[in-house]
Amino acid sequence: MELAGALPLGELAAAFAGLPVFPLFDTAYFIVSVLYLKYEPGAVEMSRKSPFASWLCAMLHCFGSYILADLLLGESPIDYFSNNSSVILATAVWYLIFFCPMNIFYKCVSFLPVKLIFVAMKEVVRVRKIAAGVHHAHHRYHHGWFIMMATGWVKGSGVALMSNLEQLLRGVWKPETNEILHMSFPLKASLYGTILFTLQQTHWLPVSEANLIFFFTMFMIVCKVFMTATHSHASPFAPVESFICPVFFGSVSSGHTNHHHDQHGASHEVSHPPPPPAKSKEDLNEGTRKRKAKKAE
Repeated sequence: MELAGALPLGELAAAFAGLPVFPLFDTAYFIVSVLYLKYEPGAVEMSRKSPFASWLCAMLHCFGSYILADLLLGESPIDYFSNNSSVILATAVWYLIFFCPMNIFYKCVSFLPVKLIFVAMKEVVRVRKIAAGVHHAHHRYHHGWFIMMATGWVKGSGVALMSNLEQLLRGVWKPETNEILHMSFPLKASLYGTILFTLQQTHWLPVSEANLIFFFTMFMIVCKVFMTATHSHASPFAPVESFICPVFFGSVSSGHTNHHHDQHGASHEVSHPPPPPAKSKEDLNEGTRKRKAKKAE
């Protein structure tokens, strides 16, 4: 018997899982994705100098997850662009956010109460994409757990994983900002979510897909809306990770920290020029004699 089967929310979860995401939720997804592009330094200037490059970056923000998932499954990376309705809708959103007269559209969608609604709707699409990615990979590789997790992960956060490529299109190269090295909350949440959906798909998690979609979507909405409203970058997973990670993966050794500190200390010592040498007693006496001679004259 399923754990959530007896809950009265079962019918609500099934109805929620059956909601179509196009065009309402997809529009919200595109709006938030292009908003994040406009927040990037130099994105507005690039849209004026090279509108085509700006459009390509917007398409990566909107469809990057589909491109990566298709590459993983050996399909054409431009397959999703055959969906004319979605591409036209995303293009319209990009144009309105960057080129609408007096920035009226941008001001409306970036108004915090309105933006929070769009952020919540975007998380609905994200969880659906994770579930669809795991289901698609399960159909192709029935016993390939890691393929299911990889496909669901990139479906949920492919834009973040392609951030360095998107930076190159904008003429920026910052390898230190790689999302694998500094995982954001959406990237971590997508990873944990795809593990849950993989366990559910392989019948190791006794919960229906509709219930899992509903509860994980609610979790993502609450977290993302709260983080956006408070402008917080703290991950809700941090307390658990700070307890578990040192146990299983160890902590940073003190020797490494001291070595790192010594290197920084040495660099600071080199960066500051040495103080000028102090004058000798003879130089001071010579200066005193010269000052007395001037007074006498």
